[in-house]
Amino acid sequence: MNLTAKIYVAGHHGLVGSALVRQLKTLGYSNLLLRTHQELDLTNQDSVQEFFAEERPEYIFLAAAKVGGILANSTYPAEFLCHNLLIQTHVIHEAFRTGVKRLLFLGSSCIYPKHAPQPMKEEYLLTGPLEPTNRPYAVAKISGIEMCWSYNREYGTRFLAAMPTSLYGLGDRYDLQDSHVVPALIRKMHEARVSGAGEVVLWGTGTPRREFLYSDDAADACVFLMNLPDDRLDPVAANGHLRPIVNIGCGEDLTVRELSELIAEVVGFKKKIVFDPSKPDGTPRKLLDITLLTGLGWEPRTPLRDGLIKTYMDFLEPRALALETRPISAGVVS
Repeated sequence: MNLTAKIYVAGHHGLVGSALVRQLKTLGYSNLLLRTHQELDLTNQDSVQEFFAEERPEYIFLAAAKVGGILANSTYPAEFLCHNLLIQTHVIHEAFRTGVKRLLFLGSSCIYPKHAPQPMKEEYLLTGPLEPTNRPYAVAKISGIEMCWSYNREYGTRFLAAMPTSLYGLGDRYDLQDSHVVPALIRKMHEARVSGAGEVVLWGTGTPRREFLYSDDAADACVFLMNLPDDRLDPVAANGHLRPIVNIGCGEDLTVRELSELIAEVVGFKKKIVFDPSKPDGTPRKLLDITLLTGLGWEPRTPLRDGLIKTYMDFLEPRALALETRPISAGVVS
């Protein structure tokens, strides 16, 4: 990507999107197209068509999505399915119609079967049943992958689908109802420490294993993939026999219990951590095989502890502490 290329980052206020903007600006990209949801509703086909006709982006990072943790996915399955299908359908089709050079679609590791062999390779997609608690979201993301693959095969586009592991980082959402595991744990531990609570109760058994990647590392991987020369990208994005998927992760995991203990240490909560086994655990293990990505030349840079410290410092900013308090106990495993 030329430094003056017109690059559209869809979902630039989200966790991944904001990290992409930071990464692109750090690298010197000066022509970023950024629109809030109020400025451009990606679920509205007419609005999306008008935007592409006027702006004609050359490259697209499709990070816009409706996301949330296990409680939000279970409570709003129709919204998670419908909204994500609409967003990706409109953006991917208009990217094709207006001749976008490359598009990178951000998916999720939840696309893989609940009991997939570990670590999960790209070819494990659609080889078994999905985790029921986030199946609508996963089905939407799988549809986005199929769209990228179908447009590549039929029209010769270079649309790539990146599947990041569980992400955390600056600007995350700390709402206990809608957030993912790391921000939910950070908030729970922080509030328990401040209030002097004697314990923190978490959903599930604490035994599921999860892999976590700092969002700025994920953004770095995405920009790296978009900058691959054609002869290195085409075996992945232009291979008619293989879905254009690349896993993005760090290659290491830990239990939710171990994660909660690490976050308690970072936050300074020194009391008891209790798990409620009557609540769902979600998928037993989600570890991505990142052989394809590392083989292309990319490696993660931020150790988990370092990333958690940065994230907690970000949480302590006044804007993050101005949180709406909700009388609801949220699941923190996603």
